[in-house]
Amino acid sequence: MLRPETCEHPCIKTAGLSVAYGSALVVEQLDLSVPMGALTALIGPNGSGKSTILRTLSGLLRPSQGAILLDGQSISRLSTREMARKVGVLSQGPAAPEGLTVRELVQQGRYPHRPLFSRWSEEDTSACDEALALTGMTEMHERQIDHLSGGQRQRAWIAMTLAQQTPVLLLDEPTTFLDLAHQIEVMELAVDLVRNRRKTIVAVLHDLNQAARYADYMIMLKAGKIVASAPPKEVMTADIIREVFDVSSTIIADPVTHTPMCIPLPNRS
Repeated sequence: MLRPETCEHPCIKTAGLSVAYGSALVVEQLDLSVPMGALTALIGPNGSGKSTILRTLSGLLRPSQGAILLDGQSISRLSTREMARKVGVLSQGPAAPEGLTVRELVQQGRYPHRPLFSRWSEEDTSACDEALALTGMTEMHERQIDHLSGGQRQRAWIAMTLAQQTPVLLLDEPTTFLDLAHQIEVMELAVDLVRNRRKTIVAVLHDLNQAARYADYMIMLKAGKIVASAPPKEVMTADIIREVFDVSSTIIADPVTHTPMCIPLPNRS
């Protein structure tokens, strides 16, 4: 459950955030708060601005207007290395150089913590070993990335992000390419990182029921604007889903977790 203090002390805030691609405004005047120490899901239809918002929060995209605050500090004042020590990012469809092994990829997550020309430390090795173990990639650490299945490749990238050991993780569709069993593993890993390691995670997710089952907090988006932001029980309503997705539905309790579950209804004309 979402701890009461998390909404009172947001980890990430935006004020009047606008983001454009050329002359096309994708996000306009967005005021967003991400709870500290929680798993937040960004949900919305294609083109709603989910990935754009995530990339802007990470500093990968420059906003055309507005501010982004991380623990009360504007990210515009942070160097690239400082930002990389605070925020780990898993982009959508990342690509690795040909011939790179899983361990070599994961080791790249340690670069923000290492001074220039410094030697590899026991701390670096421990962080990489832990990241490989958490993602079930230890036995594959010598395999080349381009020889892995889509699901294995995704877990290798998640391991690299974990090796970065940042308090905040931004995950853009982390369950992409994964079969159902590995989707569950990834989401349960995210929950464990929040509950037991006090991480703050923001994840772009497409599956409404998956988001409602695992997330503490949901931000429902449409056309670059927030329609609802609250714990799942307050966001997963038939009215909000109709407004955002233009789909009629009924909401029932998940028989296992008792979280809200969306059942789409047939579109009868």
